[in-house]
Amino acid sequence: MNSAMVRGLRLVGQLAVDGVWRMGAASRFMSIVLRRSATTFRRIHLLIDEVYFAGALSLIIIVVSGLFVGLVLGLQGYETLKRYGSAEAVGTLVALSLVRELGPVVSALLFASRAGSAITAEIGIMKSTEQLSAMEMMAVDPYSRVLAPMFWGGFISMPLLAAIFSAMGVFGGYLITVVVIGVDAGAFWSQMQSNVDFWDDIVNGVIKSIVFGGAVTAIAVFEGYDAPPTAEGVSHAVTRTVVTSALAVLALDFVLTAFMFTGV
Repeated sequence: MNSAMVRGLRLVGQLAVDGVWRMGAASRFMSIVLRRSATTFRRIHLLIDEVYFAGALSLIIIVVSGLFVGLVLGLQGYETLKRYGSAEAVGTLVALSLVRELGPVVSALLFASRAGSAITAEIGIMKSTEQLSAMEMMAVDPYSRVLAPMFWGGFISMPLLAAIFSAMGVFGGYLITVVVIGVDAGAFWSQMQSNVDFWDDIVNGVIKSIVFGGAVTAIAVFEGYDAPPTAEGVSHAVTRTVVTSALAVLALDFVLTAFMFTGV
């Protein structure tokens, strides 16, 4: 066995060990956050502040992105369905694409890039400037005062943002197909109502958004707390949050879709 192969095996082994270690550290960290979350719900103003920070400040990008995704879906769907004489079913295509897949997934990716990166940066800066250590010196628990409210704020915000994204997408599909192209409005809505099931489609989409919200927010909070207390360390933590969150969302989407919609 040559030296290059040995170095490659050593690198793979080191990456595997580091990955397992970080998974264990993240699991332990999140268990502490969850155990100390009671204060978050007793001091509701902390939770409201974080919901505003993670959710309300992300509304612009969610609304605009949802509208344009709906416009594109309506236009592409109409051009495709028109070839088969089923242009009236474009409402079903738009709604199912959004509530099942694009709404939760795209919202989670946008949420990770806007709110997730901001959460990581704020916690990382607090750590690098020793604000978290100062809280501990003053007998203030940073887990219950800072970290748990941030986690629950993002966890609550994500499903709401996904619902808004899907609603704006349906509205965008209505605008481009009914108002601009001229598809019958009654056919657009009736096809949608008769083919979109509440439990199989809408509820499963909500479950996806809840899972994605928990995963993205947990990654963001952990990466911020685990960031080295330097400017470079915080910047790398923000990058890891966006990349890891995107990969986690896509992987979880495959798993959830396999269980929910294909019966695997």
